[in-house]
Amino acid sequence: MRNSFRLLLASGAVATALVASALPAQATTTSLVVFSTGHVDLADVAYEGGELEIGVHDEDNDVEYATDEVKIVVKRQAKVTVPNDPAFGFLGTPGVSKVWILPEIQNTDLVWPGIAAEEVGAGVFANDQLTLNLQSVVGPGQLAIYTENAVGQPVVLADSGDGVPDALTLTVGDHAHANWAFDNAGTYCVTFRATGTLADGQQVTSDPATLRIVVKA
Repeated sequence: MRNSFRLLLASGAVATALVASALPAQATTTSLVVFSTGHVDLADVAYEGGELEIGVHDEDNDVEYATDEVKIVVKRQAKVTVPNDPAFGFLGTPGVSKVWILPEIQNTDLVWPGIAAEEVGAGVFANDQLTLNLQSVVGPGQLAIYTENAVGQPVVLADSGDGVPDALTLTVGDHAHANWAFDNAGTYCVTFRATGTLADGQQVTSDPATLRIVVKA
């Protein structure tokens, strides 16, 4: 599955602030940093020193982490019933199944998951686009990443339930949010890889980056 995911900044003011600010400080802690709330970019793509990288960006404190430095906790409050609409059948049985969702629209009691390519400059990659590949999901269930359109219908961006890899097309310099839905409690290891074609035609690919996500029963 290949989905176009046009990342849009929330406002011109936010865009100006992002351009004007310095790059986030690098985390130095050797213990896992646990996120159970806050604005966190779970897949933050950067291009530095001729290499694509995927990290985790704590937007609230402007700190960048390697994916193996953090643990993301999906709290019990994230557990909901799958909407009673056949369009949401990819999450389970509509109106019956339970699912844990980190939401596209911010809930201050939960992690607000972002996907970002803000640290990649315009003109570096052909058509100013990159591909974020969901390579694998290892855990007790499936992960679906999706948005909802203006009338509340889901637009599925990636779904390990129907097989991976799945590919999301990102626009460089941008940032957006989507729903991250898990259909069982437990610990997940979610692996991403970023790829792109430079303006000169050279292909570049990041190392795999694996997130540890713990879904509370």
